[in-house]
Amino acid sequence: MKRKIAVITLCLTLLAALLSGCSSSKKTSGGKAGGKHKIYLITMDQMDQHWVNVDKGCKKAVEELGNIDYTWLAPDVKDDAKQIEAINNAVAGGADAILLAANGPDAVTAALEEAKEAGVTIVYVDSAADFPAVQTLATDNKAAGKIAGDEMIKALKEAGITEGKIGIVNVNAATASTVAREEGFREAFQGTNFEILETQYGDGDAAKSKDIAANYITQGCVGIFGANEGSTVGTGNAIQEAGGTVVGVGFDKSDAILELVKNGNILCTMAQNPDVMGYEGMKTAVNALEGKDISPEFYDTGVSVLDKKAVEAMK
Repeated sequence: MKRKIAVITLCLTLLAALLSGCSSSKKTSGGKAGGKHKIYLITMDQMDQHWVNVDKGCKKAVEELGNIDYTWLAPDVKDDAKQIEAINNAVAGGADAILLAANGPDAVTAALEEAKEAGVTIVYVDSAADFPAVQTLATDNKAAGKIAGDEMIKALKEAGITEGKIGIVNVNAATASTVAREEGFREAFQGTNFEILETQYGDGDAAKSKDIAANYITQGCVGIFGANEGSTVGTGNAIQEAGGTVVGVGFDKSDAILELVKNGNILCTMAQNPDVMGYEGMKTAVNALEGKDISPEFYDTGVSVLDKKAVEAMK
């Protein structure tokens, strides 16, 4: 009798261990055993065409890989609290990985810490936070900003202008990507006789940026730099209304920006490759979830200078 009880006890113990193992299985294949990888893209906002193109790149990778449950989440406007909410919602929704374009370096840190504790893999696209991730896929923003400055200086000198005030329309003082662009732009003017005025911030909003650029023009600026899509569109519109005598250089590629370049209201724009960020970022996330080595830590997705000639050649 005792032997029979021992055998039953052993069987029950083995059954309990088996059930326990099944209930505590980790995200070895996309969060659900044998299921798809659940991956979210969280961008700064939904306003810029730039983010739409990141999403397109993600969707292309999803179509090719075929084992991904993909969702794009984004606040309607750039707002730290709303981006934190999006991260929390992704974690609550069972995210295995998040592709994140962070508003700033510090605001989302606590939310990312909670995501990490929940086993979520973090990949940065375009703009990183000050928190570890498996990879950052972005433009070398400082180098691209310097190219923008060099292009402006070249155009001003060709017009016989070797001194004067230069304005900068940026998003905010926290977004790492646009701050780096401004650093590179300012670096280009070192050793020249041009005066870089204090940076003004328009939150990436085209209407706000237009007002800022208009004020720069009133102050007699000979050049204005827009650090992202909304900043560039606002700058170009202000230059257009003022008669097009100011040299505007911008960042990003959208239909509105390309039209401003074509019409001569923006000299040129630094065109990123957001589709590459999304496409390669998605593949990085999947590789990381499947335990593959990720290299390099920073993936430079490149930049191209689009001037009027280049834009007309695109048609």
